[in-house]
Amino acid sequence: MMTQYYKKNPLFSVFDSTLVSLPAPSNLSSAWNFGSLLSGCLIIQILTGVLLASSYTGMMDISFGLVMKIMEASDKGWLVRYVHANGASLFFLCLYVHVGRGVYYSSYLYKHTWNIGVSILLLTMAAAFLGYVLPVNQMSFWGASVITNLFSEIPYIGPDVVQFIWGGVSVNNPTISRFFTFHFMIPFVILALVVVHLTLLHLTGSSNPTGLLSNSDKVSFHTYFSFKDVLGVVAMSLFFSLICIYYPLVLGDDENFNAANSSVTPHHIQPEWYFLFAYAILRSIPNKLGGVVALALSVLILYLMPLTFLGKMKSSMFYPLNKSLFWFFIVTVVMLTWIGMCPVEPPYVLTGQVFTFMYFLFYLICPMMMVVWDKAH
Repeated sequence: MMTQYYKKNPLFSVFDSTLVSLPAPSNLSSAWNFGSLLSGCLIIQILTGVLLASSYTGMMDISFGLVMKIMEASDKGWLVRYVHANGASLFFLCLYVHVGRGVYYSSYLYKHTWNIGVSILLLTMAAAFLGYVLPVNQMSFWGASVITNLFSEIPYIGPDVVQFIWGGVSVNNPTISRFFTFHFMIPFVILALVVVHLTLLHLTGSSNPTGLLSNSDKVSFHTYFSFKDVLGVVAMSLFFSLICIYYPLVLGDDENFNAANSSVTPHHIQPEWYFLFAYAILRSIPNKLGGVVALALSVLILYLMPLTFLGKMKSSMFYPLNKSLFWFFIVTVVMLTWIGMCPVEPPYVLTGQVFTFMYFLFYLICPMMMVVWDKAH
């Protein structure tokens, strides 16, 4: 009786079709849990962001002091700040695993769903960078100066674009105010895209580890997968709580405790860990314009993956060479992340160039290996 009511009620019918009776392949692994974890991360970031925004003002001379006051004078302000800061790291951890799973199991063949997902990744990166600048500490100020200066490499209009972003001749009050505005707005755009992403996913159905049609082997999302998702959320929540309460600064930098000083350059400027692989690629190209192009391509190349797929089978499970290449690619990304933490000096420069070459080579070799394997078998 209640089931029929849920299906007839317009509000509950959406809930029922999304989280209860949704047909899902029975062989989905734990790698598919990260989608629900990302939804939880997004909600946490929006809620804590709204709380922090209510006490923040985007100005060069007072923002750093305001952030310190939020943490020291507001009730549980320190916890809200650390949940928001470390929540960004958790968000990117889940996001990278989610994208990696899509690459491994060729989920990018659902082109529209994949392209919306890549757009979410790009907007999340933009929101994270803008938020990184807002405390106006020494590292964030110089990080903003370095990254925004990259737009000066745009032919003809580059310097004008940089000056427009800054709202002046350097990073100052207009810059912080604009960054704060867009940092507040972008998560709601991401939320809208997540709704589109889920809608497209439900229209096409989820992929599965084998990549084969599984219409005859599907089960309702509830209770099997809903319980798996709840278990994943509980486990990740315990880990995240441990980090926020006992080790909140483990991913931070000492320069974050110093107010921005335009006359003193930090010894080693580096972004947050989730940008380090792209930062290493940027540094590996001697030419500044070439570095900017490589930096952009390191993420934008994900849009091309549906167009370069040449295999007869969907999943990498049937391509042993591609499975090995994928894990070698993961090692490459980890090494680039480490290189991004190292100073710009030998042997790190050459090592970064080698791994940058390997990073882009992966996207070229994978389709070719599929063709070779199909012909041989």
